[in-house]
Amino acid sequence: SLQNEINEVPFFDIQLPYELALKIFQYLGKTELGRCAQVSRTWKVLAEDEVLWYRLCQQEGYLLDTSISDGSCWKLTLKTCRAREHTLKTNWKNRIGAVSQLQYELGKVLCDVHSCDGVVIAGYTSGEVRLWDTRTWDYIAPILEPTHGPGDAGPQPHVSFVRINSSLAVAAYEDGTISVWNLMFGREPVHHYQHNQRIQALALGSEGATVATASGFQVKVESPNDRGFWQTTATFEIQKLVNFLNLVPDVLGSPVTVAAAEDIVYLLKAEDPGKILHSVYGQPVTCLDVSAREAAFGVKTFGWLLNEPNQILLYNLETSQCLRKMGNSMGNFTCVNLHNSPPNMLVTGNKDRRVRVFDLRKSQSLCSLYAHQLGVSAVQMDDWKVVSGGEEGLVCVWDQRMGTKLWEMHARHPVRHVWFNSHSLITANIPEEKTPRGASIMDDDFTAHRKHRGVIYAYEFSVDQLAVESVLPICRSSYDEVTGYNYNIGLAVPYDSI
Repeated sequence: SLQNEINEVPFFDIQLPYELALKIFQYLGKTELGRCAQVSRTWKVLAEDEVLWYRLCQQEGYLLDTSISDGSCWKLTLKTCRAREHTLKTNWKNRIGAVSQLQYELGKVLCDVHSCDGVVIAGYTSGEVRLWDTRTWDYIAPILEPTHGPGDAGPQPHVSFVRINSSLAVAAYEDGTISVWNLMFGREPVHHYQHNQRIQALALGSEGATVATASGFQVKVESPNDRGFWQTTATFEIQKLVNFLNLVPDVLGSPVTVAAAEDIVYLLKAEDPGKILHSVYGQPVTCLDVSAREAAFGVKTFGWLLNEPNQILLYNLETSQCLRKMGNSMGNFTCVNLHNSPPNMLVTGNKDRRVRVFDLRKSQSLCSLYAHQLGVSAVQMDDWKVVSGGEEGLVCVWDQRMGTKLWEMHARHPVRHVWFNSHSLITANIPEEKTPRGASIMDDDFTAHRKHRGVIYAYEFSVDQLAVESVLPICRSSYDEVTGYNYNIGLAVPYDSI
């Protein structure tokens, strides 16, 4: 090939060895390489060298787990990846894709929902715990078996909390029992333990196998030992009832838990059992989230008395220092998302109906979005969009830089869970009322059931759009207008090409 014949590359009035010229070209971006390719035949070969385009692919975050020998034309690969990302963005903005409800039987009311990488776990008033893998469009929903004792013939206790990560699923029940399942090993629990009282909070590590639970004035941390046997790693006695509980991700050695109990935030480590991270008497914590190095939580102050409005505090977990106080709102901060936000960013929801995005290096909010009539209940953001859910049942998708709402969806109950990645979105509307009046007639009355049960939606904006392909061709429309909402109008107006 021509590349093998080029030993010297003309650089103005000097000749450079190919490797040295390649080193210079490594500092150029896509546009500059395109311009250089038009200079001469030799420069074109150099500007299209696989090494340069492979590096650009890696720099832009595409195909990070591949090596240069895995592809034959990295320039084309980068072009394809960028086009795919652009299409995904357009699909998100115009709500082009497929939406499905994760269905379940009559007479059961949704209690809690959690998800990890498109796998959804849901717990019901019947005591059932279900899994869905939304990454395949023909969802099957296996039921995870509870641990039954010999005398457990009666009705099962309600599920209080469910959590899932890439390898484990955990459920806590109203009677204080906790079951842990390994997603690789079938539907029987691999571990089961009991608290004497009702469980206030449940946390599962984002990776690995650590479960933390709070009941009464006790926080318990459980994880398997080197031989795979589960055991209690640590037990902490604290003075107040826990409202929020999180395990700090990416911790080497013994697990670290952050617990918010009324107006105290504890940093619970095995070697330092009762460390208080933050405490101001009479100022309760209203929401909590932790990342590998920081904890962010909302604090309710007596704003109208002391002229000090409610704030989000950011603490460094290694130094236990308060890094920043952000926001000043008359409403309580009801939710905060630090762990899933881009670097140096965090997003919060408030009772005053606003979603606020903060830069952790400043105290002022970057943008404030006004949406939810009864207050915000769930938020998540990435580098360009924010998804928020409200107590009134509305899910809103926002363009963060423009500060504008792209679209919204409504369901009857408060939004308690929002999760998204580049191509999918999962939302859950969970009823406050777990035993609606006339619950006995719900068992065979589908209308009453739909009204009271709660709902989980899975949206897929993927370029491949498997779910759309599953629609019979005769039901599809040739309508493909992408400006504005199309609401899958292709399904609403069939036969227009006949």
